[in-house]
Amino acid sequence: MPKRAILLINLGSPDSPSVPDVRRYLREFLGDKRVLDLVQPLRWLLLEGAILRSRPRQSARAYASVWTPEGSPLIRTSRRVQEKLQAVMGPAAKVYLAMRYGRPSVASVVAQMAADGITEVLLFPQYAHYAMSSWETVVVQANEELARLAPSIRVETVQPFYEDPDYIEALHTVAAPFRDRPHDHLLFSYHGLPERHLRKADSSRAHCTRVKDCCARCSPARATCYRAQVLATTRALARRAGLSPDRYSVSFQSRLAGEPWLQPFTDRTLEQLPSRGVRRLLVICPAFVADCLETLEEIAGAGRETFLRAGGESFTLIPCLNDHASYIAFLAGRAGAWVGRSAAFAEDLTVTDGCPVNPPAAACAAGRA
Repeated sequence: MPKRAILLINLGSPDSPSVPDVRRYLREFLGDKRVLDLVQPLRWLLLEGAILRSRPRQSARAYASVWTPEGSPLIRTSRRVQEKLQAVMGPAAKVYLAMRYGRPSVASVVAQMAADGITEVLLFPQYAHYAMSSWETVVVQANEELARLAPSIRVETVQPFYEDPDYIEALHTVAAPFRDRPHDHLLFSYHGLPERHLRKADSSRAHCTRVKDCCARCSPARATCYRAQVLATTRALARRAGLSPDRYSVSFQSRLAGEPWLQPFTDRTLEQLPSRGVRRLLVICPAFVADCLETLEEIAGAGRETFLRAGGESFTLIPCLNDHASYIAFLAGRAGAWVGRSAAFAEDLTVTDGCPVNPPAAACAAGRA
């Protein structure tokens, strides 16, 4: 009889906010060729010759500001999600948790699955949107370790779920109590990416950033276009919440210097909003399923200070999905459907704005021009 498992994988965290632990973590994270996608000698030179000389100390202070008695907020929340999902799944599937960087490592968890006799696994990247530096690197790493350590385990992978109705409903449910409070504007702040990454992920090499209004057009490129997917999430949640276009906007955080990144930038947007009459601001970060350094320190900490210093009066960060019951229900729904399907896995096509995700090129012929 098949022995099934669910493997949740998120980004990861250093073991502690100490400078040595943060340096070790950053070396692994930024050494990933899908994060710093330079040829190896240049990546090593930039990382070892520049970034790791100063950034570990700065990042250690940031991690220390959000560290909890239970450790990293991301690891703590992810373990709670694992426990709650296991309680729902019961004996139908064992739920494992790994981190792409740091611990528990993907290799150690795959080895444990093999020791436990797992025969089938649902790989569930904890990213709603595709990016080669997040969703793709998780999937590649997991498949490499499975092939190396447990080649007999059959693997299925959950595709980016950026417009899944249950995911949107979970976002709506978590955000609703905050949106009911008096406010002037809702800012969707997504993690940034270099524009070059969009073009690199575009298999056609002729659509992303090269076609006018590229994200609004139906194209196979949407299957791997981070910007198109985050904009689709924004539109879907805005529709569900009944938001008019003048009541919300989109920005991108966490950029590095040296090349063009997705705009507008969150920090500059926070500086400008008070001058546009926005005094009471809500911020939501749907690119993250769990609160982490980027939401708790960069947005709730530094972002709040930026907005208030520019003349804002109130700033509220809507929590991520974390271990909210609505997110556990979403995960359990996807996992339960997988468990219930036959061994001949039927491909699940999601339709987004009238354009199928991962469609053959001909499927978009009847879509928007």
